[in-house]
Amino acid sequence: MSDQADDADESGELPGNADLFAPDGGWVVRIIDLSGGAEDNIVEEIKGFPNLIHANAFARAYVRDSVELCRVPGMAPREVLSAWFSFGEDAEVIDAGEDGWRSANELDDFASRSATEMERDWRSLDPRREAGDEEEEGED
Repeated sequence: MSDQADDADESGELPGNADLFAPDGGWVVRIIDLSGGAEDNIVEEIKGFPNLIHANAFARAYVRDSVELCRVPGMAPREVLSAWFSFGEDAEVIDAGEDGWRSANELDDFASRSATEMERDWRSLDPRREAGDEEEEGED
């Protein structure tokens, strides 16, 4: 028996696994409209993240970009936050519990310093992009 098998609990789950691997259909990130313009404040749900690390990275980059879209040159950090809470979009990983990324943990940092293009690049992490690439390849 392997050392890993010895560490498994009664359900067969390894401790610290943190449900890293996706449930059926993949992890889902919910985009939330903070301005209240969308029904139930939900703009959309992006499905198909293969693991929690990918979903968390997407949610973080999405919010980072949203904060930057609300930033005007010369704004104080508190003004950036106020604008984001009025007009921005938040993101959450559905059913990730304590292991899901939370904007509240980083908002002060986001507001106090401008993001790099890489920090804002949620599009490269979007699983719909991969699906679109596969569809385009199939059209040849």
